[in-house]
Amino acid sequence: MWEYTDKVKDHFINPRNVGVIENPDGIGEVGSLACGDALKLTFKLDEDNKIADAKFQTFGCASAIASSSALTEIIKGMTLEEAEQVTNDDIAAYLGGLPKEKMHCSVMGQDALDKAISYCRGEPERKKEGEIVCECFGITDLEIQKAVSGSGLSSIEDVTDYIKAGGGCGNCHDKILDIINSVKAGEGGGKKPDRMTNIQKIKLVEEILDKEIKPVLAKDGGDIELVDVEGNTVIVKMLGACAGCQTSQVTLKNFVQTKIRELVAPDLNVKEANKDELSVC
Repeated sequence: MWEYTDKVKDHFINPRNVGVIENPDGIGEVGSLACGDALKLTFKLDEDNKIADAKFQTFGCASAIASSSALTEIIKGMTLEEAEQVTNDDIAAYLGGLPKEKMHCSVMGQDALDKAISYCRGEPERKKEGEIVCECFGITDLEIQKAVSGSGLSSIEDVTDYIKAGGGCGNCHDKILDIINSVKAGEGGGKKPDRMTNIQKIKLVEEILDKEIKPVLAKDGGDIELVDVEGNTVIVKMLGACAGCQTSQVTLKNFVQTKIRELVAPDLNVKEANKDELSVC
């Protein structure tokens, strides 16, 4: 369960400025019911061209509602020039922080604000630049690059938490990983060496299991243990609630293997140990 600040809880339970402004000067709509999050932001300018009132309608989780509520409070009294400087990090900071898994809710608020300002100025709706990488949520390579570079994201899970890319079918995970590695290489981070000894692989895999994978599995009563690394094959044993679970193979491929490929080497495959392999150990 995520830890929410008191301010997030307050803006979820008692959201400010819910509704739609009649004859608004600015309208911004983002998201869709199909992806689980949608936001409509409207605002009205006063005679000094400052945002006199702002309202929202949101379909989404507690963080989406709280972020939308916070956004309307933040931009009241601002000029358009001041409002367009508001970022998703400002929204999260106003709420005392958001769980990293919910940062995409604040990004949605920033996107809606950008659209509302463009509408107010009579500018045509900006078409997304770049190539669509995540078909499920319509996220482009340039959006992923910007998020990785600007927010220091280092894993597919980070990208999904931040902008939802990769949170659907998972077919784009390899492309997202390529973008992450490309950005990090450009920043001087580089990639892990392509050639590692088997001992180096084992040590690194064990470290990733302990730090990145086991804590996630433990939330549902599961566990995992490294059995061996043979060439490019990582052999593991599923334990606890994961042992014998009908979805364990999905977890193994979509989470465990993805994480190990991401943080150890992209050519590694993960499989569950059979009885013979366990008996040898």
